[in-house]
Parts: sequence; structure tokens; C-alpha cells
Amino acid sequence: MRFTTAQRFASPVDAVAAAYADPGLYPTLSGLTKLGQPEVLGHEEGDGRVTLRIRYRFGGELSSAARAVLDPARLTWIEVSEHDLAARTTTFRMLPDHYADRFTCTGRYRFLPADDGGCTRAGEGDLRVRAPLVGGAVERAIVSGLHEHLAEEAPLVDRYVSGEA
Repeated sequence: MRFTTAQRFASPVDAVAAAYADPGLYPTLSGLTKLGQPEVLGHEEGDGRVTLRIRYRFGGELSSAARAVLDPARLTWIEVSEHDLAARTTTFRMLPDHYADRFTCTGRYRFLPADDGGCTRAGEGDLRVRAPLVGGAVERAIVSGLHEHLAEEAPLVDRYVSGEA
């Protein structure tokens, strides 16, 4: 399933791009409903690029048919993201802890300046869940949860950028 996302921030574009490349941001992203607390597993910097490895847990609801095939407690993954701060882009891939034969996701974010001094993080990706009869429903549930998560996350990122977090 191809998907797109858009997050709106009050903070300036370079500050938001730098925040997402900062491992200190992720412990402040707590209490969100669709994903569990992110856990930073690795952080490397060099030549204007940052690589992060962060573990996530899906916290959304799955239908009973989907739960018959997939255990929601086992929907955890490591997101490996490559941040190019000069280009204001991030590429990512998700490496599932379980169900590696059934789940793949890759994508890209672009940080775009807004006329009012804020920014938009525009995302696009490809998510595949291979599960007989319910794969599409699981994909839609994950993408729906992602959209809700990103809406909840944006104000926390703005707080982090402003130093209030």
C-alpha cells in the first residue's frame, strides 16, 4: 500500500529537521495513543548525515480477523532512518522484530518551509503486510494509526524545538 503523510509545525524547517535527527527528541514523545514509547537503539553522525535506529510498538486496534493472524503485542519494529540535514530529507526502512516474512515498510520525508515561518514534513512510503484475507485491513489500520500518531506528535516536536520539553 502506497501512502502519504503531512505534518504541520509552527517551528522553522531547519529546527524541525534537526530535531528529528536528534536522539534526545524521542524520549519526549510519550503518551501517544497509536505507538508505544520510542526506544533509541543507535545514533551515528558524520558528513552532515545522521543515522538513527529506533524501536517502535504498534498501539492501534486490529480487527478480530487480523488478530487471528497477527498478535498485536508482537507488532514491533526498528526504524532505521538516514537524515540528510542539508537536503532536509529523511529516508527510512522498518525492520520488524516479528513477522519479518509478512511486513515491509520503506519511505521518505521531506521538510518543506512554510510561508508563515513554520514547516511541513511531507512523507511518502510503501507498506506491505502479507497475511491471507486480512493484509489490506492491517495495512489500512497501520496507516490510519500512523496519521493519528503524526497529528499527536507535531505539537510535542514544536515543544522540543522551543526548549519546553
